[in-house]
Amino acid sequence: MTGPLADLLVVDLTRALAGPHATMMLGDLGARVIKVETPDGGDDTRGWGPPFVGEPDARQSTYFLSANRNKESIALDLKDDGDRDVLLRLVDRADVLVENFRTGVLERLGLGIASLQERNPRLVVLSITGFGHDGPEGGRAGYDQIAQGEAGLMSLTGSGPDDPQRVGTPIADLLSGMYGAYGVLAALNERHRTGLGTVVRTSLLASVVGVHAFQGTRWTVAGEVGRAQGNHHPSIAPYGLFHCRDGSVQIALGSESLWRRFCAGFELDPDAEGLATNADRVAARERVIEVVEGVFADWDSEPLLARLAEVGVPAGKVRTLDEVYAWDQTRSQGLLVEVDHSTLGTVSLPGPPLRFFAADGHEVTRRDHQAPPVLDEHGGSVRAWLDEDPA
Repeated sequence: MTGPLADLLVVDLTRALAGPHATMMLGDLGARVIKVETPDGGDDTRGWGPPFVGEPDARQSTYFLSANRNKESIALDLKDDGDRDVLLRLVDRADVLVENFRTGVLERLGLGIASLQERNPRLVVLSITGFGHDGPEGGRAGYDQIAQGEAGLMSLTGSGPDDPQRVGTPIADLLSGMYGAYGVLAALNERHRTGLGTVVRTSLLASVVGVHAFQGTRWTVAGEVGRAQGNHHPSIAPYGLFHCRDGSVQIALGSESLWRRFCAGFELDPDAEGLATNADRVAARERVIEVVEGVFADWDSEPLLARLAEVGVPAGKVRTLDEVYAWDQTRSQGLLVEVDHSTLGTVSLPGPPLRFFAADGHEVTRRDHQAPPVLDEHGGSVRAWLDEDPA
């Protein structure tokens, strides 16, 4: 293993997306991640499709492939004494254990967090739930779209207040995984001082509320309830998607200087009555949209983007995913990686979003990524390692 976490062992008891995303982030940074799956089908996402790829007798879910690179897989039945003993031997060696069971499930299996940390006091445990492990609704099952709705995100997303929409990726799951990995790193740093592991808890609810940003303080401080309003920013104007002759472009005028630069570039009066300040423009958003789209109506998108760049106005197009992965800029950032899968051969995956550079400027980002495993692909090698290297 290479990477800044190459000396760490992570035991991954998670399934679906929130937990697997957290452990994949740790694996991307070099940790050895051993994914424990049920023998009867493994992680739920192995069956989430279509699309599936590969031969019918060895088909793989592209959903599973998205969240499980840089991991080993071992199949264990945690209700079986022998398999539970294998897990406990892994726990004895582990630095981190990640789980996203509903509250109480681990205890019923005889694997309560307190008992695991008693076996291994240095163990950092990350526990991800849907709505928190305690509180009046702490036992609720957590699924992304339900959490997006319950945590207010859908009320802010859509064409208008009567059109709540989910975000196009499972953002509640992904955010809780990201917050969880962030918490694990903090707990590992604390362990350097204390010698003891701690329990890190987060939830889909907490993670979405944690990114309410200005929409949160808009309510908690100003008493205003934000509502969905399509593709235009609620506090900045013009900032959003605008139609032109052959499609649309997006612009982001986040300062008064950018507004004046835009107006100069397209022969508009920046001090026109009711448009001179951002507050004025937000209050008159529909008029601003009409003015901007009136200017853009004579432009096709590509020359318009070129003109916006020339003027110095932040702008962009709306790309489809195939366009994103074909884009030279995406590839230049290491956001597409090739891995050798045991049944699919060489496949391309979205890559990790972090890059690392040494003090002399040369890149030291991990390149030796492992393909997502088939179920129990490493069961034999993990058991052999445990036997050869007893704790």
